[in-house]
Order: sequence, then structure tokens, then C-alpha cells
Amino acid sequence: MAIKPAIRLLRGHTTHERSMPFTHRFKYGLSMIEVDIDRLDEAATSSRLLSFERVNLFSFRRRDHGAREDAPLRPWAEEQFAKTGIDLQGGAIRLVTYPRHLFYKFAPISLWLGYGFDGELRGILYEVNNTFGETHTYAATTPDAPRSQHETDKVFHVSPFFDVSGRYEFTLRDDDKRLSLMVATQTPNGQQHLATIMARKQPLTSAQLLWITLTKPFNTLSVTLAIHWQALRIWLKGARYHSKPKQAEPRITIATQAGDSPAREKAA
Repeated sequence: MAIKPAIRLLRGHTTHERSMPFTHRFKYGLSMIEVDIDRLDEAATSSRLLSFERVNLFSFRRRDHGAREDAPLRPWAEEQFAKTGIDLQGGAIRLVTYPRHLFYKFAPISLWLGYGFDGELRGILYEVNNTFGETHTYAATTPDAPRSQHETDKVFHVSPFFDVSGRYEFTLRDDDKRLSLMVATQTPNGQQHLATIMARKQPLTSAQLLWITLTKPFNTLSVTLAIHWQALRIWLKGARYHSKPKQAEPRITIATQAGDSPAREKAA
């Protein structure tokens, strides 16, 4: 079993396509990291431009994820995996997310990939965040296959131009070269929205981080700016505004394998 690098860079793009009641599509480039949460000290040696728990051009802070505490990330992640019946037995947990850039951090979605001691993917946590400072986790076991497909009821308010209804269909492909994720929102009337991430994995180096800074100086901030810009465009097209409801408990929803019967989510 080959040992993966402590940290890798993911470069690619994200697309969003709204289908109801009108079409609206946009595409943006993205730069993310994939980091082993047990090897943060090792990951910190990859570049002088990336620091952990301190200020730098790029940085990573534990309080941006999970329990939002300055504490090890593994206990929180293992607790969430346990709610799906997964025991990683000490296997690696790799977090795919946006790094902090120029003191700012926002990740619409982060992926926690949980591996068994044999190196096989056992489960995934889809950590979803909205611009109101709230977070919700959709958790699922993963089949012994290159592609993982999950489905669950939507229970978390993400956009003021969609209500909290319908179902999510997650499709994940992940290997040592690339990662792809599709999240489709389905309603009784058909597919309402599709969001995708397509990215290639590469070594994280200072040269790569410097290039991102020069070509996209507001890498992470641009995510938030793009969200609000596209929201304005959707509003001008006549989209209905939905006030944010109070976030419901619990903060984790367990997704089923796509096609399971009955395909209903269970709250843990």
C-alpha cells in the first residue's frame, strides 16, 4: 500500500447549473488542498507560503472545520463516522477543502475521506457550509468501487433562492490523480440544480501557490464574491427569495447508497 503525501494541491473548476424555474449556469476555477489530518506538521513543511495555525499567504486552521475548536480534528471526525457505523481502525482521514488565503476562509463544501487500515475508502463526510456561518454534515459509507453514490433528503438551508426541500444525489469519484464530485438536487418535478467539482491532484509547492496568488489573488474570497454576484443575477431574473429558517437539529444526516430501498435518510 503506497503512502500518500501529507498534502496535495487540487486544481480544477466548479460548475453550477439551475434548471427550475429558469436556467442559469456558471463556471469558476478552483484551488483546494487535500491534507492528512494526522500529519499536519509534515504538511507544513511542503511550502514556506503555507502555514498551519499561524498567519501566512496560505494557511490551515483546525477551528475552521469540524467542531470549530482549536483541537485535534480526528476525534470529531471519528465520532461522525461512528454515527454511520464506520470504524476506521486508525486509518487515515484526508480533508479536501479550501485553504485560508490572505486571512480569509470560506468553503461551501469540504470532504472528509475516511480510510480503513488497509487503505480502502470506508466513508465520507460532506461538510456543507452556508454564508450565514452555519454548517451541516451529510455522512455516508462508501462501497468497494471506484464511484460512490449517495442520496439523502435536503435538510440544510444553503441558498436563499432555494427552499429546504427535495433530495440530494451525491456522486464521488476519487483516485490518486483526480477528484470529481456531482451534487444534484432532485424534486418531484425533476432536477432543480446541479453542482460539480472537477479537479486534478498535484504536488503542493511554493511555485504552485505563488502562481495561484499571481493569477487569482483572491482565491478563497472570490468564492464568496462569486456566490453573491450569482445570487444578484438570479434575483434579477426573478427567482423567489426564501428567508433562512432556524437551523434544525441534529447537525448530521446519514445518507444511503443510491438505489437502496427505502432510500430515506436517517438522522443521527
